[in-house]
Amino acid sequence: MQKKISLSDKYEKREGKIFLTGIQALVRLPLIQKDLDTQNNLNTGGFISGYKGSPLGGYDLELSKAQKYLDEKNIFHQPGLNEELGATAVWGAQQGEFKQRGKKDGVFGIWYGKGPGMDRTMDVFKHANAAGSSKYGGVLAIAGDDHAAKSSTLPHQSDHNFMSAFMPYLYPSGVDEIVRFGLLGIAMSRYSGCWTGFKIVSDVADSGKRYDTELEKFPIVIPDESYLGEYKDLPRNILYSDTPREQDYRLQRAKGFAAQEFVRANNIDVSMWKSGNSKMGIITAGKSYNDVREALRWLNIDESKAKELGICIYKVGMPWPLEPHGVREFCEGLDTVLVVEEKRELIEHQVKWQLYNWKDSVRPTVIGKQDEYGNWLLPAENDLPLQTIVEAISTRLHKISGDSELLKNLEWFKNRAKEQNNLEAPIIRKPFFCSGCPHNSSLKVPEGKRALGGIGCHYMAVDSIESTEFFTQMGGEGTPWIGIAPFSHEKHVFANLGDGTYKHSGILAIRASLDANVNITYKILYNDAVAMTGGQEIGSNWDVEGIVKQVLAEGVKKVSILSEDPKRYNHLVKNEVKSLHRDAIITEQEELSKYEGVSILIFDQTCAAEKRRRRKRGLMEDPKKRVVINKDVCEGCGDCSVQSNCVSIEPLETELGRKRKINQSNCNKDYSCIKGFCPSFVTVDAEIKNNTGFKDLGELPEPQFKTNQDVNNIMLTGIGGTGVLTISAILAYAAHYEGKDASVLDMTGLAQKGGAVWSHIKIFEKNNKPYSQKIAPGAANVLLACDGVVGTKPEIQEVISKEKTIAVLNSNTIPVADFITQRDIDFKNNDVFQMLENTTNKIISSVPAINISEKLSGDAIGTNMLMLGSAYQNGLIPLKAENIFKAIELNGIGIERNIYNFNLGRLYTINPNHEIFSFLAENEVLNLNSIELFEDRLKRIENYDQRVVDDFIKDKNTIDQILSEEADTENITKEAIKELYRVYAIKDEYEVARMHLESTSKILDSTFTTWNNLKFYLSPPIISFIKDKRTQRPIKIAIPGYIALPIFKILKSMKFLRGTIFDPLNLTEDRRRDKEHKAIFRNKLAEISNLITGVKSNKLLELIEASKDVKGYGPVRAESYEIFKSRINFTSKKRLRVLRNIFRFKTRNNIQAKKHKAQKENRAE
Repeated sequence: MQKKISLSDKYEKREGKIFLTGIQALVRLPLIQKDLDTQNNLNTGGFISGYKGSPLGGYDLELSKAQKYLDEKNIFHQPGLNEELGATAVWGAQQGEFKQRGKKDGVFGIWYGKGPGMDRTMDVFKHANAAGSSKYGGVLAIAGDDHAAKSSTLPHQSDHNFMSAFMPYLYPSGVDEIVRFGLLGIAMSRYSGCWTGFKIVSDVADSGKRYDTELEKFPIVIPDESYLGEYKDLPRNILYSDTPREQDYRLQRAKGFAAQEFVRANNIDVSMWKSGNSKMGIITAGKSYNDVREALRWLNIDESKAKELGICIYKVGMPWPLEPHGVREFCEGLDTVLVVEEKRELIEHQVKWQLYNWKDSVRPTVIGKQDEYGNWLLPAENDLPLQTIVEAISTRLHKISGDSELLKNLEWFKNRAKEQNNLEAPIIRKPFFCSGCPHNSSLKVPEGKRALGGIGCHYMAVDSIESTEFFTQMGGEGTPWIGIAPFSHEKHVFANLGDGTYKHSGILAIRASLDANVNITYKILYNDAVAMTGGQEIGSNWDVEGIVKQVLAEGVKKVSILSEDPKRYNHLVKNEVKSLHRDAIITEQEELSKYEGVSILIFDQTCAAEKRRRRKRGLMEDPKKRVVINKDVCEGCGDCSVQSNCVSIEPLETELGRKRKINQSNCNKDYSCIKGFCPSFVTVDAEIKNNTGFKDLGELPEPQFKTNQDVNNIMLTGIGGTGVLTISAILAYAAHYEGKDASVLDMTGLAQKGGAVWSHIKIFEKNNKPYSQKIAPGAANVLLACDGVVGTKPEIQEVISKEKTIAVLNSNTIPVADFITQRDIDFKNNDVFQMLENTTNKIISSVPAINISEKLSGDAIGTNMLMLGSAYQNGLIPLKAENIFKAIELNGIGIERNIYNFNLGRLYTINPNHEIFSFLAENEVLNLNSIELFEDRLKRIENYDQRVVDDFIKDKNTIDQILSEEADTENITKEAIKELYRVYAIKDEYEVARMHLESTSKILDSTFTTWNNLKFYLSPPIISFIKDKRTQRPIKIAIPGYIALPIFKILKSMKFLRGTIFDPLNLTEDRRRDKEHKAIFRNKLAEISNLITGVKSNKLLELIEASKDVKGYGPVRAESYEIFKSRINFTSKKRLRVLRNIFRFKTRNNIQAKKHKAQKENRAE
């Protein structure tokens, strides 16, 4: 009978196997340490402090979730203000027992931080390590290393820092070793008196696997001290009274050697496969050890084959200081030693040093970063790809053994490398700010100004916002200006500073700028969360009011608070302090830039992702107000994206071209999109249609599994924030239910920001041991492409192959972030499909998963589960459905909906033509030929205005005449008809009114269950002189439906006035411009018709392309119209303007937000 599995097993269970991630193992560690102390009759406590940061970004969050377990064990978690102060607090935990002041026999301490945080903490480490740890306390300093800079500003490694601080450190190779090595580390710290470093890389922290709790029960050996000789009686633990020289003496003479002896006594460094035939040894540690084992597995080298070839391995658990006796014993008798380690070498140098004065007759050649001739072998930059390790091992091994099979593998790699070099992803999915992110507004600066970047989510602005430049280390924001200002033509700059960084150390940067008396405005981006690392709380003492009071006390004389509710801060307003609406972001920055000295702008708006989390938990009001775009009114100009920078505005491909829609599933209700100068926006208080009555899908046949490998490698791709990594967890737990070992490695990077994420999933058949969590080159059996764009990344292409990989592809593409700035971007769906088809064995299923999930289960969240169902039904998931369902139930979120989506994916795979999917055909945009297209547009023109039908037909005939003597004219004819219709069907007030009356209610009914409080967002020409504070364009106002709809009816009935002398709209600049556009287009057609054959089609195409960019309303259309005239070399004639000036959409103020780089480049074409 199967034992019950619970999510609490990871902290409660002490027997058998559990599923555990790297972060969870770090949380389990102090709990097991406390159990061990209790067994040894020690009354200890635990103290944990540090600072969040990748790859340990989720550690403090997981500690908070496990609070009840920590409390039960007397383990206190106090996050540090920053890394160095957290480490200082841990240092303090080793001092509590002096003079019988402590309640405990000792307190074991754990510090955590990212590599750059360790750089900051070095002074504490050196002092605290020299002072030492307490006898029954001990310290483990966990350093999160991001070798490949996946979510860091630099690749980094902690190894040399540990050495510099004289701190011995352990390097677990995977989840299996975290608890065991952690227990050894604390014991070693107690024994040696040193703080023990603990290196955790992303591939370990972000991985998960089935874990055997028996590993925690291996005894820990405490060596006797005879090996220290004359220094054996030196005290090694922390002393109440001490001197710096005495501390250094004990550290150099005893403590480091004690750590080495502890390692030897506990077999932390392990020799494997050594025999009399051994000629080549591989010395490696941590993640690199797993990579070496995976490389050997890829080369089909097991223990017996290795002994035959003469290979042996030395797995180092403590890279520094390297225990010498084990190394020498391993190296004796070998010809060559290959040291495999990532980043800058440390083990290699120690091996060479330890063997240098050794016997010449037995000293092997040692290679690693370079071979014996100085050629690069395993480069020091970034991380080491598995392919590089395979090549290094097989090349060297072939020289020794002459095994011809190794040459075949090398040839395969060379050929594959050539193929891969020729591959280029058709389109890239970049991370971007979340839907409704405050930074979408707060990072805008006035025209001609610039901002200095900082650390946090807003770091992304350096690559995406033209006005944001450079960045510094955390806490250095703005201070480069101190060195620039004396030598610059500029008088002032802005500097972005996150609220988390302000608390961490950023206040010192402001203080430095005050001391230097430079002209700078710090934009403190208060989003009420440490958003970049998971949404940790800032703390109640660091709210807006606290920041205002603090900066005033520091000497700042000018502070502006911008928020959604300015009245909230009225009590702070005085001569030095303003409280304004966030819409004043541009005008207020203009004002602050004129101030001499240091000024502060606090932009107060809660992090969008945090808002979403709090709303789900009922901790924040969830507004019922929803934004909808009427696709008929929408021109596809993209101004809503420009104003909001919001990824919830997505393309909607229609029979009339690309429009816009709001993704209601991920909209965070920021409402900035309404600032787009367009009458298509409406809002309602509404509930999204959320299907709870799931249809009966009938009996689904069980699939025939296509995989029978010892290891089933599944590469999962998706988008951060869509729940795709839940799939890897579901599969891991389903395997756990089935009694199979499984591992997952989630590659997240900037996942929270809509970036590319992927997961290496391995499901092992029984009695097959896992090593590296990464899939080897070309070894993926399955590509589960929940996002095809991510599937084209080099990291994914590395593991898939034409020989092995079967793909299941989501045929619906979520727009890439570049769509925000490039309205007409080609998403290259066909190219993505073609590339995946060419680089895999086959695409077995292409599933419109987003469309199915949105229609049949209420939103797009079920997309990934639907894809998993398809992969399962295709026989690609070597697990039983019942165990997948158990894992879904264990997850406890949307159980019925998730199982339904899983089965929808199965059903679509069995029968895509099932009646339940009939709606998919309705959503398809028909690809009409030129004759059908003209008939369609003619009917629309007849509906628009019968009086222009003859001219429309006449101009169509002109187009036919232009193309009559040209070859292959079908496509250009269709484009010409589409643009001719756009030019004629002018969306004046009459037409917009008609469209809203005919389609707005239908759109709302199809989107929401119920709705009310309808409002339209319009800019009537009569009030165009009133400007919007944020955009400096004519203001848009919310007009209730009960007022707007009667007006629309009146306008619709006045359609007969269009174009007559009685038409009041003739007085507006918009209508004059549209009529002129139409006249120019018609005249140009006539001109082109008189050109010679061969030139006509090119000129027609140039006219169409120029005219197509004339989109939008009011000032947006006016700007695009001027570009159109410039492109066709048209010069306007001067006209008399009498009443028209009343209705012109212009302002004397030349204040506007900086546009993104990509947008500017796009418009310049």
